[in-house]
Amino acid sequence: MVVLGGVTRLTRSGLSMTDWKFQWESPPLSDADWAREFDKYRRSPEFKLANASMTVEEYKFIFWMEYGHRMWGRGLGVFFALPLCGFLYNGWITKKLGARLASFFALGAGQGFIGWWMVKSGLELDCENPLNVPRVSPYRLATHLTGAFTIYTAMLWTTFSVLFPNGAGTFASPSVATERSVDAAARFAAVTSLRRKAFPLAGLIALTALSGAYVAGLDAGRAYNTFPLMDGKLVPDAYWADWSTKGWRNFFENDAAVQFDHRVLAFLTLASTTATHVSSRATSALLPKRALFFLNATMGLVSAQVILGVATLLYHVPVSLGSAHQANALLVFTSVVGLTHALGTKSASGLMTHTRGVKAAVTRGS
Repeated sequence: MVVLGGVTRLTRSGLSMTDWKFQWESPPLSDADWAREFDKYRRSPEFKLANASMTVEEYKFIFWMEYGHRMWGRGLGVFFALPLCGFLYNGWITKKLGARLASFFALGAGQGFIGWWMVKSGLELDCENPLNVPRVSPYRLATHLTGAFTIYTAMLWTTFSVLFPNGAGTFASPSVATERSVDAAARFAAVTSLRRKAFPLAGLIALTALSGAYVAGLDAGRAYNTFPLMDGKLVPDAYWADWSTKGWRNFFENDAAVQFDHRVLAFLTLASTTATHVSSRATSALLPKRALFFLNATMGLVSAQVILGVATLLYHVPVSLGSAHQANALLVFTSVVGLTHALGTKSASGLMTHTRGVKAAVTRGS
């Protein structure tokens, strides 16, 4: 769903549907339906300023991209809600887990409203710059992407909690260790040390992803397509261009500032990940296997993300590389969430009471 949203944005399809309904939206099927839908799009600022020569046939592509994104979201809601109701009705999951899953469904429904709120901002003419090609508000796009990553992270964390309810709690602290106390103390110290680095690293990765949303919202990736310099300098002259008129908004609405900040955060993430990985090599044999797997995966995925980011920039953000960059960002997030969970100490109390009931139900069904 997140990747499809990225492709929709990269193909400039997000503003092709000029109205929105919470429930099912029937697609145009006849020539009359397409003419009516296209006529609504022709009244939009994007058509007038960017796509005035577009034909109905060309319009169909961007319409189906946006329509597919919307319907995929609705389909996910049904696919999520129906099994959840069944599991709750049959008592196959605890009330605590059921409440948590229901909150995910509510957040997903909210994403639909936020998505339309975002799209609506691009259907209005920019009064300050009436000749600019319409774009959605970068603030609203960042809100929409943050919501998507929040839901994904919460669901991923819950999945890990169900699959691995004890976290790293199997490693006792030295004060309670009774056998092999030296070995237990070393293991505990290794896990604690990595935990102290992993959680700040996860926050840095989240911040970098958020800065990428502003790059996407401003289409800033197409502004400075050289590396490592920007307009021939390490810090472009235009970095402070809007400071006198916009103040702090310069850092969120200025192409040069937004792209430069994203570059800095990306390489800070790479350096921090490398430092975390290297500093943990000496104690890698003492770490839980799951934590070590995710640590190595995070190192590899962050490296790949930087390479993808540079390639996407140099090739002027083609759909293929831009989509791969966003998809890999989700993999980086998956890996670092897996790492922090593997190093956690809290159990999944209240989530697993009915595990046997679920397994029994699945067994009977098969």
